[in-house]
Amino acid sequence: MIKTLHSQHCHCGWDHSLPPALEVAPGETVSFACRDAADGHFHGHSSAADIATLPFERVNPVCGPLWIEGAEPGDVLKVTLDSFTPSGFGWTANIPGFGLLADQFPDPVLQLWQYDRSGQTPAAFGELARVPLKPFAGTLGVAPAAPGLHSVVPPRRVGGNLDIRDLAAGTSLYLPVEVAGALFSIGDTHAAQGDGEVCGTAIETAMAVTATFELIKGQPLAMPRFSTPGPVTRHLDGAGYEVFTGVGPDLLAAARMAVSGAIDWLGQTRNLRAEQAYLLCSVCGDLRISEIVDVPNWVVSFYFPRIVFE
Repeated sequence: MIKTLHSQHCHCGWDHSLPPALEVAPGETVSFACRDAADGHFHGHSSAADIATLPFERVNPVCGPLWIEGAEPGDVLKVTLDSFTPSGFGWTANIPGFGLLADQFPDPVLQLWQYDRSGQTPAAFGELARVPLKPFAGTLGVAPAAPGLHSVVPPRRVGGNLDIRDLAAGTSLYLPVEVAGALFSIGDTHAAQGDGEVCGTAIETAMAVTATFELIKGQPLAMPRFSTPGPVTRHLDGAGYEVFTGVGPDLLAAARMAVSGAIDWLGQTRNLRAEQAYLLCSVCGDLRISEIVDVPNWVVSFYFPRIVFE
């Protein structure tokens, strides 16, 4: 039997004093009704002007917390992500002051998406491109031992806002438990995202997530880890990539160079406005560290998939 945690059981910060919304035993499966990262603020008639009224105190609501019977500090919680059922509506935004190139893109931009929720065919980026979908959860984790309310925005040792696009169906995530019951929560669901989520948002969308929980006793884990059921980039690999590099002694600066190169290329070859290119890079392009040993300079590469234009 699958238990259900409805969308009203959401919170916007990690706090081990929050009462659990549901209790489960190891081996049980739960369906979570996850809200989108803006907690429903955007709708089909929204515009960039609505970004100014985004309630930041409600950003990234997570569904939970879930009490795991028998979980104690020093254990590991294994979360197998069984399925994702997206809503069919999503959004991507450039939020002023947020993102890898925030200094270059100071103005609000909003892209709305309507996509096939059942077949999950590529989502249209206007008439310009079609982005292959890969639903996953951006934020999932357990409560930290430190007392008080902790922001849901940064990732943590116990998980949280990891934004790893491979935390998709079939993947198993292992989280270090710091408090009794573990107190697991999940949210910030995405229909698609590139590695790096460079503008700060993906295709943000509400969806139902089904996950199964297991407990590994007495095997301390320093940081989250995960295992995937197979290849992770088939949805993008079909037509190859255009790749742009950044080279220098600072990884962040090199990443900015690489993404800027992709944005320039998209403008020159596809007539995309810079802000359109930035959003498109965030939902389908991948930042990778290509070299980090040849001092004093490192190489970061940005892979843009050509399949979005086919």
